[in-house]
Amino acid sequence: MAHVPSPSYSITIRFEIDNRVGMFAKLATAISYAEGDLGSIDIVRVEKGKIIRDITVNARDEEHEKNIVTSIKNIAGIRILRVMDRTFSAHEGGKIEIHNKVPIRDSNDLSKIYTPGVARVCMDIHENKEHLFRYTIKGNSIAVVTDGTAVLGLGNIGPEAAMPVMEGKAMIFKEFAGIDAFPIALKTTVPDEIVNTVKNISIPFGGINLEDISAPRCFEIEERLRRELDIPVIHDDQHGTAVVVLAALINVSRLLKKNIKKFRVVISGAGAAGMANANMLSLYGVKDIIVCDRKGAIYDGRRGDMNPYKKALAKKTNPRDVKGSISDALKDANVFIGLSVPNVITKDDIRKMSKEPVVFALANPEPEIAPEDAFPIARILATGRSDYPNQINNMLSFPGIFRGLLDVRAKGVNEEIKFAAAEAIAHTIKDDELHEDYIIPSGFDRKVVSSVAHAVAETARKTGLARH
Repeated sequence: MAHVPSPSYSITIRFEIDNRVGMFAKLATAISYAEGDLGSIDIVRVEKGKIIRDITVNARDEEHEKNIVTSIKNIAGIRILRVMDRTFSAHEGGKIEIHNKVPIRDSNDLSKIYTPGVARVCMDIHENKEHLFRYTIKGNSIAVVTDGTAVLGLGNIGPEAAMPVMEGKAMIFKEFAGIDAFPIALKTTVPDEIVNTVKNISIPFGGINLEDISAPRCFEIEERLRRELDIPVIHDDQHGTAVVVLAALINVSRLLKKNIKKFRVVISGAGAAGMANANMLSLYGVKDIIVCDRKGAIYDGRRGDMNPYKKALAKKTNPRDVKGSISDALKDANVFIGLSVPNVITKDDIRKMSKEPVVFALANPEPEIAPEDAFPIARILATGRSDYPNQINNMLSFPGIFRGLLDVRAKGVNEEIKFAAAEAIAHTIKDDELHEDYIIPSGFDRKVVSSVAHAVAETARKTGLARH
């Protein structure tokens, strides 16, 4: 699938250009021929017979960036002074920092926030540990924990390389929900060590967001931490994705005026996200779900490439006992949900589906089928990408979910809370706003976090998980 220029590969080029008529037109033409996307243009300074300018150009990838720079170098009268990769510049020195909420202006301030005054607060918490939520950061803080084994579409790149993603997640928590989130990358992949480490550092946090931990270890780690901690623990790769997919399907059912529980759903991918989606849809009431992995449909009694989690999944999915490839499974299906790898289905596979097929091709950045191939056939298409309509984006779920859980000092999380979050996301879009290209709100719709937080807080209270 051909890429288009993206802000992910954005460069700023500083160059010295002869101050002659037509020179900038030559520059713009060279960038156009190189298929770059010309952005902002700024004059840095003017010298005798020369102009120093900065231009911003979006490219497709790193090789394309180099081609654009080479095309500019070939113009007589232009000298490149510097090329800056804007993505790397945004990460320079890290993307987050800590600010004090209370000023320290003099000794009086110091005596309140530190010794001797702080001793009074310490003893109050010693006598009543619940006050930790009130008098420390615990009431508004999340740990974003990873071991770096399943990072985005990059795979097992290690905890060090995972840090920029964890910082980005912390930024989203702060920007959209006002939550202080701390990136914690662990130099171990052993479940026992991860569980013990998270338990031992959990005191300052009101919740734990597990991130980018590979399956099937992630299931055990999350299950154990949920049992052993008295704060919410959510593996976002599982449940954040599942909540947004459910929200999108709720809106598909509203738009098509069909009962979501009667959908035939095929899921590609039996990793963390695939299993979580299958489990959530099943608990929501969808009865006909088939999960496919590299070996094809998962069914009760299958012997090859199975583990305890797949065996458990097989017992509650695939009620028609479909065997064979994903192409076989898609026959007469209403919905395809891709949570796997690029190019696993074809146009012919979609044609095998029922009338008005719904395709969620969510592998990122390369979906399970090129959107250009799916658009003419699918009634509704969603992807994980921002350059097509209907982006299924986790940031629609996790900021609001944790905001609501922290607001009531929740002791945990349950399925009812996830369902409430999905319903809140879905109904951010009114009936008369629903459209094939608008079944899920934008991640920048500020109404989403407040709606989700309110629904989550109310559900936590009703289901007995709220302390406050």
